[in-house]
Amino acid sequence: MTSPLPAVAPTSATARSLAPDLARGFMLLLIALAHAPAFVSHRDLGPSALNTAAEFVRSLLAENQARPMFVFLFGYGLGQLYQRRRARGGDWTSTRKLLRRRSLWLIVIGFANTVVLVPFDVVAVYGLTLLVLAPLVRARDSVLWWTSALTLVPATALLAWQSVTALAAAAGGTPITMAQYMEPDLVAHLVASIPSWPVETAVSTVMVVPGMLMGIWASRRRILDEPERHAPLLRRVTVIFIGVSVIGRLPMALLLTGAWTTASTPVAWAVAVAHDLTGYLGGIGMAAAVGLVAIRLGRGHGPLTTALTALGQRSLTFYLLQSVVWLALFYPFTLDLRDDMGSAATFGIAVALWAVSVLLAEWMRRAGHRGPAEVLLRRLSYR
Repeated sequence: MTSPLPAVAPTSATARSLAPDLARGFMLLLIALAHAPAFVSHRDLGPSALNTAAEFVRSLLAENQARPMFVFLFGYGLGQLYQRRRARGGDWTSTRKLLRRRSLWLIVIGFANTVVLVPFDVVAVYGLTLLVLAPLVRARDSVLWWTSALTLVPATALLAWQSVTALAAAAGGTPITMAQYMEPDLVAHLVASIPSWPVETAVSTVMVVPGMLMGIWASRRRILDEPERHAPLLRRVTVIFIGVSVIGRLPMALLLTGAWTTASTPVAWAVAVAHDLTGYLGGIGMAAAVGLVAIRLGRGHGPLTTALTALGQRSLTFYLLQSVVWLALFYPFTLDLRDDMGSAATFGIAVALWAVSVLLAEWMRRAGHRGPAEVLLRRLSYR
C-alpha cells in the first residue's frame, strides 16, 4: 500500500495554467452583473432604455449562467488537485482527508458570508457538495456522466420554479428583490439568515452537481490546461453550447424586458426550463471560449491578460469583496442606496467593481501577495 503523504503544498502561481484562471477572472464580471440589480427596490428607476438593455443582458448572459461557469471551474480545480496529488504518489485516504477539510472550511466561509454579508452565497453550497460527493473525483467517466445527467433534471426544475415565481411576481407588480428582505439594523441582519441557511444550502447543492462533475471530467483530459491539444473540441463546444444557450435563453430575456408577454403558465414554465437548462451549456461554453482565447494568446501575455489571470487566481477573495460592496452600498444600516438606482446604474457599479478588482489583483500580484481568502483556505486545508 502507498503510505499517506504529508500535506502536499498547493500549486504555485507561476505553475498554474492560463485558461482556468483567465476564465475565473472573466467569471467574476458575470457574477457581479447577475447580483448587483437584485439589491435595488425598483429596477426601472432612471433611463428606461438603459434599464431595459441592462435587464436583457443580465437575463441573456449572466443570470443562471454565471453560476454554471463558476461551478464548472470549481469542479475543474478539484480534478486538478486530485490528479496532482495522485501524480505525486498520494493515496486516496490522505486526499479524502484533504478534501474533507477543504469542504468543511468552505462551508464555514460560506456561512460567514451569508450571515455577515449577503445571502447570495455559493461557497458553502460548493463545500457541502464536495463533502457529500468527494469520492466522485475518482469515479469512472460513465459515473460522472450519468450522475450529471440525472441531477440535471431536479436542478433545472428547481431553477425553473424560481424563475416562474419571479415572473409571476413581476407580472403582479411586486417583483422579488433582495431589498424587501433587508433588515433595518445590523443586529437583525446578523441573525436573519441563520434559520433558513441550512435548508437553503442543502437544497442548492443539487444545482451545482451537474456542472461540477463536468468540470472534473474535463480536468482529467487537461482540456483547459492544454487547450492547444483540444482546440477542435473547444471550438465545437464554444459554438454549439453558446449558440444553443442564446437561443434557449432569448425568450426569457424578452419576457423580462416586456418585449414579449404571455399569460400561459405552461409557456412560462417552458421558457423558464429552456432558460435555466441552456444556462448550464452557456456556462461551459464560455469556459471553452476562454480556452480558445488562451490558445490565441499563447505565451505572450499582455498586461490585461496578466491582470485578469491575477484576478482569477484570487477569485474567492474578490467574490467575497463583491459581497462587502453590496452590503456597504445597499443595506439600510449602511449607505442605503437600494431606492436610488435602477438596473442600468447597478450595472455601472458592477463593471466598476470588477475593473477595480482587476487593478487590485494586479497590484497584489506585483507585490507578491496571494488573496487573503485563498491563503486562509490553503492554510486550513493543508494544515
